[in-house]
This record gives sequence, C-alpha cells and structure tokens, in this order.
Amino acid sequence: MASSEVTRLDLTIDETDVIRGAGEVLKVIRPHWRSDSVRFKLFTDGITNKLVGCINQNNNANDDDDDTADDETHDVVLIRVYGNKTDLLIDRKKETENICLLHRYGYAPTLYATFRNGLAYEFVPGVTLTPDSCREERVWPLVAKRMAQMHKVRDESVGDCRKPMLPDKLDQFLKLVPQVFSDPVKHSRISQIFPKTDELRRDFDELYKRLKQLNSPTVFCHNDLLLGNVIYSADRDQVTFIDYEYAAYNHQAFDIGNHFTEFAGIDEIDYDRYPAKDFQLRWLRVYLEEFNGEGECTDSDVQRLYVQVNQFALASHFLWAVWALIQAEHSTIDFDFIQFGETRYREYLRRRDEFLSLTYQN
Repeated sequence: MASSEVTRLDLTIDETDVIRGAGEVLKVIRPHWRSDSVRFKLFTDGITNKLVGCINQNNNANDDDDDTADDETHDVVLIRVYGNKTDLLIDRKKETENICLLHRYGYAPTLYATFRNGLAYEFVPGVTLTPDSCREERVWPLVAKRMAQMHKVRDESVGDCRKPMLPDKLDQFLKLVPQVFSDPVKHSRISQIFPKTDELRRDFDELYKRLKQLNSPTVFCHNDLLLGNVIYSADRDQVTFIDYEYAAYNHQAFDIGNHFTEFAGIDEIDYDRYPAKDFQLRWLRVYLEEFNGEGECTDSDVQRLYVQVNQFALASHFLWAVWALIQAEHSTIDFDFIQFGETRYREYLRRRDEFLSLTYQN
C-alpha cells in the first residue's frame, strides 16, 4: 500500500475521550461494524501515545464482557492517538511513509487510516517482549534476524540513505528543551540533575566525534526498538516491529545498542539487565550472518560490531534523556519523565568511560 492510498480523515481525537474518537474513525474505515458489537480495550503501557484496541465481536457475541477473550479470533483495529506536542519531535508524514514502505517488505502492519493526531493500523497477534522473554533462546534470534532484514531496506523515498539521523535529531531535541520549564517544581528538579543545554550540546558533540570514527554503516533503522515495540508470536515463530515514529536512516550500531539498553525495561528500569558480553556476541553473530547474507561472519566482524554497539548505546541514553525533558514539559500522560530522563542520563555518565575504552583488533 502506497502512502497516497491511505485514508486521511479530517478528525482530531480528544486525548481525554479516545474511545468516542475511535468510534468515529471506525465509522469510516469499518462502516459494516455494528457499534453494539465493538469492544474497546485501552492499553496503558505506553508513555508517549494513547492506544486503543477496537475488537469486532459480531461473530462471537457470547464473550462481549470477557476482557480475556482471545483477540486473535476477532477483527481488530488499533487506533493510536499521539501524545500532546509530539508533532514537535516527530515528522508524521515521514512516519506514514515508513510504515507503508516497511509493510511492503512484510516488516510492518497494514496502515488503515491517518487522522490529524493519530493513525489506525492492523492488529498484530502476539505478546510484547519483557525483560525476561527478550533473552529467551526462541525469541532473541528472531529479533536479531528481523533487525538485520530491516537494515537492508534501501529506498530513497524515505530519506537519504547516506545521512544518519542521529546528529540532526539530537540537535532538534536540544532546541526544544525549555530554558525555563513552565512548572517551577519540575524546573527545580531538572536543574539539580541536568546541566544547561549548551553544556549538553558540547558533551554530545564530543561523544559523536568519537562515534563517527567507528565508521558504523548507515542503514534503515527503527531507532526506538524498546521491548514494547516487538510483538512475538509463538504460533507463527516470528516477531514484528511496531511504532515507526522515529524510523530513519541511521548508524547500524545505534539501532542495536538502543535495543540492548531497552533490556532494562520501562516500568522498573534495571540496568543490571543490560546484556552481558557473551550474550551480545551470540546475538551479534546471528545478526551479522543475516545481514551479510549466506551466513558470512568472522570473529573479527563480531568483535568490531560489539565495540560499535556499546559505544553507540551511550548515544541512545543521551538522546532519550533529552527527549524525556521535552516530554516533561508537554506530555499529559501520567508518567515521571524527569525520573526516566535522570535514569538514562546517569547510566550514560556511569558507562561512558567504560564503553569508550573498548577496542578491537582487525
């Protein structure tokens, strides 16, 4: 499906009344659904957007009140309502193009429609990963292979495949951080944790100067592969990536390093869960065998990527720490973005010297 074929609705959904808004979207994209046969399920694990599942139970009326009913037996549409002011952070037109492109490759769900502050897309059966399941032997090789496949996508319609997004995205984020936060309590908390924006910028410029010397290839990246954005289906023995808000050409090692930092979880972040070297080397070998094709991969290749990935993990911490400051100012979602940003920033500081000291032999 090309992006030009996606239904565009002249509609804005109220963040405080997403169920009613979802019903308005369904009237257009699922006009044959009876309103009295639709069950709405509001997901609460997101920290940026609001997501509602719309389940048509017309053929299975007996479980209308059963919240544990297997949604795979029904026709399901997911409707995502963007968080407040997230359009400052994300190019929504580009997001739509990304989803459509990757759907053509079989790497993303079908996009049904967009509206002013969100989109409607296909439900992918399965479960999101957890800090435990992301390490399971039946799961992690699927993630490594799928990431490698996505990294081989080449399409100039979604951006310059020679230009990594990282420096421009970080610059964009830094420009959006308020000098003075509107909430005095938040401003006081943030001032005690983070240096001024100019100092953050100098710190990142110095870091990125080091990272560029690693010559990590520029590939098409997801850039936000937290565990909740990986759907695992045991029946199909496959994983699907969702939420391509930040997808763009970027450094290969950033995407992998970012994924590894997400092993720590979101609700209860624990960086003791960051994968150890032996696990990483196994993961990276599976990735490279898929990325290089025909199982081609040397020990030197794996060691080189290991160093690149862990050093780029520092950039991941830095990026999402700055992102959290913007969310702290604008988001209406009940989540402590300052605490999240502090956790990421302190982990960046804790690991910086250790990771930057890593070397490999050619």
